[in-house]
Amino acid sequence: MTNVQIDGIDARILRHLHKSGRASVQEISDQVGLSPSPVARRIRALEESGVITGYAALLDETALGYGVSVFVSVQLDRQVDEALAKFETAVRAFPEVVDCWLMTGSRDYLLRVVTASLADFESFLTGRLTRVPGVSTIESSIPLRRVKGGISRMP
Repeated sequence: MTNVQIDGIDARILRHLHKSGRASVQEISDQVGLSPSPVARRIRALEESGVITGYAALLDETALGYGVSVFVSVQLDRQVDEALAKFETAVRAFPEVVDCWLMTGSRDYLLRVVTASLADFESFLTGRLTRVPGVSTIESSIPLRRVKGGISRMP
């Protein structure tokens, strides 16, 4: 995707949708000072250009019973396309892995793993993640508290 040029009104629309994804076109138009039709056209254009990629409910993992979040760095024994693809396929099948990033540096992947307890994390780690072919080294870090959270950077 190439960079999309957005103006101040688009930025205000995006900020409002980011804060309140269920806002109606009328509510957004009241906030940005345009009538509903141009706001709806702008939102559609932002969706079609790929700036807006979707809409979702934000969930409180702790309220759902998943109170443990662990960042896991993984190094593979080989960094060839086939090994990377096999690891990524395996990780996509693990519901405990909510984020997975291919990284530069000393580790190949950074995962955020979410479980109900440390015992569940241990079970996931020893029973599933360590058994993925090609995994060489695993390092886990447990966050104490979130200092800043967000979904994406805003314009």
